[in-house]
Amino acid sequence: MTSIDDLAERLRAFAAERDWEQFHTPKNIAMALAGETGELLAELQWLTPEESWKVMDDPAAGARLHAEFGDVFLYLIRLADLLNVDLLEAANAKLQQNARRYDADTYRGSARKAPPL
Repeated sequence: MTSIDDLAERLRAFAAERDWEQFHTPKNIAMALAGETGELLAELQWLTPEESWKVMDDPAAGARLHAEFGDVFLYLIRLADLLNVDLLEAANAKLQQNARRYDADTYRGSARKAPPL
């Protein structure tokens, strides 16, 4: 199984082999991430909620989504690597913050937004 650190190293090597570090600024990678996230969203945009649950059952649509997930994940890893952000630490910290912000008893079954911390 490949770790996030392994993927970050492979992405660094991929960029270096192509002399692309000059283009891999945090701004450019963030913009690429936003673009790829938009492409992922476009695959789901006009589906009904029911269709969206079953999208991976369609081989063609599933393959497109699979590729877009890969693009989004790789750009996120590259951006975090450039800015020295530990993605697992950031995700765990955010999950803990959300657990405090959205306590289960108050927010069970509710989609309302919590007030800012």
